[in-house]
Amino acid sequence: MSLRLRVFLEPQQGATYPQLLAMAQLAEELGFDGFFRSDHYLRMGAADGRPGPSDAWVTLAGLARETHRLRLGTLLTAATFRLPGPLAVAVAGVDQMSGGRIELGLGAGWYAEEHQAFGIPFPSTAERFDRLEEQLAILTGLWGSAEGQPFTFAGRYHRLGPVVVQARPHQRPHPPVIVGGTGRQRTPALAARYANEFNVPFRSPDESRAAYARAAAACEAIGRDPGQLRRSAAVHVCCGADEAEFRRRAAAVHREVAEVRASGAGGSPGEVAERLAAHVRAGAQTLYLQLLDPGDLDHLRLIADAVVPRLAGVGP
Repeated sequence: MSLRLRVFLEPQQGATYPQLLAMAQLAEELGFDGFFRSDHYLRMGAADGRPGPSDAWVTLAGLARETHRLRLGTLLTAATFRLPGPLAVAVAGVDQMSGGRIELGLGAGWYAEEHQAFGIPFPSTAERFDRLEEQLAILTGLWGSAEGQPFTFAGRYHRLGPVVVQARPHQRPHPPVIVGGTGRQRTPALAARYANEFNVPFRSPDESRAAYARAAAACEAIGRDPGQLRRSAAVHVCCGADEAEFRRRAAAVHREVAEVRASGAGGSPGEVAERLAAHVRAGAQTLYLQLLDPGDLDHLRLIADAVVPRLAGVGP
């Protein structure tokens, strides 16, 4: 499989729709494979007056109509945010609007403060994972049901149907599903059973390699070929043409340069490329490049011009 490079923004930290659109359209122009955004309703850290948050699926619907080739999706929508039936309808609609370019990243949810702030129930970790499993079964079941045939589901937390599904996505049987996280047991098990892609967010290459091995073992345990489950990593990227520019970009997003170099991919184009290549050698087939300044289009241009060419031919 060829390496896919995707741009990943965190709009809850402050971003207008025009900024998201400009970054997505530039990503498309520069040849990136996709544009993904987080799905959060509350800024992490003290508010600074910048715009945000915005609803992920509302903004993706807009981007679906204003881009042409780019894959679009969430990393990750929380299963606590939306009921599975309405979420299936919303994602199918955006997939239709994009001509079949949507991918759904779905997780258990983790940010307790945003749930409290917006009145969203936040049950225990075990219950959130139980709900996530039911949502994955419902979403894939609804989208995969036969034409004209009613779908029913009876779980502990959700009961659906019988319903004849009308809102079907453009992609068949459904948009690719991404399951990600760092849980050692349930996360890889859910990815093996329901997902097209397994994502490891913001971990070292060695930690990602171990997580990919757990996902492969989970696939084998249910008789699935591990090669059918695409592997991906989310990596914070902060690049400068020289050290001064790198330091300026790190300061603009309130990051220490040593922290970026240690935990993400930071520094010169050569340093950034080597860190990303390490993730590829660890097994990642898709990289989500987290950029924290949504207005810095020159940052993306630098990555495209000076980092991406250095990744040509890199493999596990």
